This record gives sequence, structure tokens and C-alpha cells, in this order.
Amino acid sequence: MKMTEERTRPAGLAAIDREMAHQHADAIASYQAAQPMAVRAAASLKKTGSLLLIGMGGSHAVNRAVEPLYRTLGIDAVALPLSEQLGQPLPIAGRTIFVTSQSGESAEVVRWFNQTGGTEETFGLTLEGNSFLARTAPSLVGSGGTELAFAATRSLTVTFALHLAILSALGENPDTALAALKAPEDHDIAAALSALENVATIVTSGRRLQGIAEALALGLTELSRRPCFSLEGGQLRHGPMEMLGPEIGVVLFRGLDQTAGLVTAMAVSAVETGAPVILFDASGQAPVVGAVTIRFAPATGLAAIFAMLPVAQRLMIAFADARVENAGTPVRSTKITRSE
Repeated sequence: MKMTEERTRPAGLAAIDREMAHQHADAIASYQAAQPMAVRAAASLKKTGSLLLIGMGGSHAVNRAVEPLYRTLGIDAVALPLSEQLGQPLPIAGRTIFVTSQSGESAEVVRWFNQTGGTEETFGLTLEGNSFLARTAPSLVGSGGTELAFAATRSLTVTFALHLAILSALGENPDTALAALKAPEDHDIAAALSALENVATIVTSGRRLQGIAEALALGLTELSRRPCFSLEGGQLRHGPMEMLGPEIGVVLFRGLDQTAGLVTAMAVSAVETGAPVILFDASGQAPVVGAVTIRFAPATGLAAIFAMLPVAQRLMIAFADARVENAGTPVRSTKITRSE
């Protein structure tokens, strides 16, 4: 191919581009529209003091990301893959249950309701108001309709906004998070992409921001077809450090919270192995020598997530586009998983 020839954007990535183009506007609209149902969900949480978050794929990653935010409010929150809840269930009586599915049609969602019938304290979070989930349980419904592109992008941001509505109803101040949605930070990812040019795969990790690390690893795997995965920072330290080296990229997430020092220590250790290290950083702390640091305004919780997520998504897409001709077009999966 001549260098002057323009490369056509793969159809799958073009579809993702379209989703991402309106994810911030949809998230703000979702936050506003969901408030009446968010008040009901918050009232349930105040009554039970206990929360079971269940979902699959990207929905589970969102659940993992918000799990610590509910715990901070004194709620006994646990996030489980819905498939695990089906096989080895935690008791559901006396808990508020959030069932998350962007399509509202996943096989596990249908089976869980068919088996349990749900409870009076069960709520859905979905992007599709006519879905099985929205018809079966009182639901917070995101704006913009079903996400069509493969690999979750807009659906993650919108679902986080639905949680922001619930957390606001519980008394959290949403202003900083909303500001991150209304004025997204833009950052150059060229240095990060260059650092990852020769890696065979990527491991992502965080501490309090572990959920966003898991969301990124899932998207990297789906789009690049490489075995990218995520390990919570402590879990990465306990053994898997053995795999690190120049062919393993490491992407870390550091926020303005009490776990920032642990993420810093991991970044230092990973750099020492020769692994290319990318640090998404909203901690306000000094950069780590040897790591490519993408710096954001100091933030924590959903404000940090809303700032980091779109930039991480752009890195995910560019990483895949450099390795797969038709990135974004699944060859073994479907957007909505209807089988188990």
C-alpha cells in the first residue's frame, strides 16, 4: 500500500465512533431522566443497607467500579457476575438488588428472573426501555437507546450516570462528576500507544479504580483479540508479577484516594521489570519515572471515572486498530449474548 493511500476506517470501529460521539450527552440526559427511579432505588438501599450488584461483561465491570462507592456510604455492597449468582447464589432476601444489562435481554438476566421471580427490592439498569429487564423490574433506563457497536463504550458511561443519580439521591454531591461529563478532558494518547507498540498483551490494574481497569481489559480483549486481562493491584502483586517484562504492557489507574500510594508502588515495580507502563492518573501526585503518565485533574470516584474512561477507550480502540484489520467486528461473539 502506498503511504499516500488513506486507510478506510473498519466498519466496527466506525460504529464505536458513533456511539462515543454522543456518550456524554446521553449520560447527562440519563442522569436527569433517571432521578425519580433513582429516588426509589436509594430508598430501598436506605431500608436494606445491603446491595447485590449483578450483571455480565461490561455491566459487571461497571458494578465493580461502583461497588466501593456504595461501600463508602456504609452499604454492604457486593458485585458478582450474574452467572456466578446463578450457580452459587448469595441470599437475595433482605438485599437491594441491581440487575444491569445494557440490552436487558442477556440470557442470564432472563434465567435469573425466571428462577427467582426477582424481589420487591430488585431494580434494573438498562439502555432499552422495551427490554425484558425493563418490563420485568422497575428500572433506570439510560438515554440514547441500545448500544449497537461491539465492545461497550457509551453503555458504560450511561450506566455510570444512572449510578450517579442513585448516589446523588443517597446524598452524594454530583457536581464534580457532572462537570467531568459536561467538559471532558482531552489527552494525547500517542506516547502511550507508542509504548505499547511491541507488547503481546496488556494487563490492567487498579485499586479503588479497579472496575475501570476491568472494563478496559474486557474491551481490549474484545477488539484486539489478545488475551488482555485485569488483576486488582494486590492480586497482581501476589504472584503474577512473574509474567511482567518488555512484552507485557501494564495499564494502571490512580485516583485521588487512599490507595494512590499502592498504585504508585505497583507502577515503580512494573517499570523495574522492563514492562511498558501506562498510568492513568487523577491522583495529583508526581509522575512515576519510566511510566507514560496521562494526567487528569485530581479526582476520585465517578468524577475520575468520567474523566479517564473516554481516553482509555480511545487507547483501547487504537491498540486494536493497529493489530486487527477488522477490529470491532466480532468473529465469535454477538453483541447480545443470548446463550450460556
